[in-house]
Amino acid sequence: MDMVRTEKLIFEYEKRDEDGNVTGTSRAIDEVDIEIKEGQFIAVLGHNGSGKSTLAKHLNAILVPTEGTVWVGGRDTKEPEELWNVRQAAGMVFQNPDNQIIGTVVEEDVGFGPENLGVPTDEIWQRVEDSLKSVGMLSYRHHSPNKLSGGQKQRVAIAGVVAMEPKCIVLDEPTAMLDPVGRKEVLKTVQKLREEKKVTVILITHYMEEVVDADRIYVMDHGKVVMEGTPKQIFSQVEKLKEYRLDVPQVTILADELRKRGLIIPRGILKKEELVRLIGGMAC
Repeated sequence: MDMVRTEKLIFEYEKRDEDGNVTGTSRAIDEVDIEIKEGQFIAVLGHNGSGKSTLAKHLNAILVPTEGTVWVGGRDTKEPEELWNVRQAAGMVFQNPDNQIIGTVVEEDVGFGPENLGVPTDEIWQRVEDSLKSVGMLSYRHHSPNKLSGGQKQRVAIAGVVAMEPKCIVLDEPTAMLDPVGRKEVLKTVQKLREEKKVTVILITHYMEEVVDADRIYVMDHGKVVMEGTPKQIFSQVEKLKEYRLDVPQVTILADELRKRGLIIPRGILKKEELVRLIGGMAC
């Protein structure tokens, strides 16, 4: 079953002058078609201004299409009566966890979402415990979020979404403000949740190393999907990615350079262990 599907999705922002008068429109999403199955790990890549974050905001109806349609769990996001159901199905984790954490104690913040859903009190506390445990933050349940590191705050933000038990989690550049250690923490948490909770994960990012384990990648540029495929299919096109101002995993670039120098190495190498194994096999 499709968890998310878009058909000819168009979104336009209004342009206004200094007096607030509409002077025209700017198309941020231009006829985008995507299809995401339940349980998949999908990555959306693109440089700043490509439209990827605007797309993310359509996936739990923060924005609704100017034209075209977005379905989440089979529900049309344009229908006002479906808004609650759409947002229960797809939880959002934003770039800055400080914009998402509102409680003064970690466990209160995580319990805020289920409380708003009308979940019984006993079940709320069970969800709080389970979700904090799933992101490795149970021992911090009585701490103030203000005392946590960036990576820890983002894991608390993820726990708050998990506690609402969505079928899909949309992460809009969740590691953009984190150091490399924090990025690893968050990605490890997301992968663990996907394996244990069987949730669909949609990751919006511009860090190539974060998407090598994705089931499918969509690359966006100027509001359009310009590339689509598995990580190996996408990263085998190094020059094309550079045209779209995207980086490529360092190991992929190294493998590409070695191939240009005559080594028989397949395209789309994604992990250093894979390259080491190939080179080691040549030496035998």
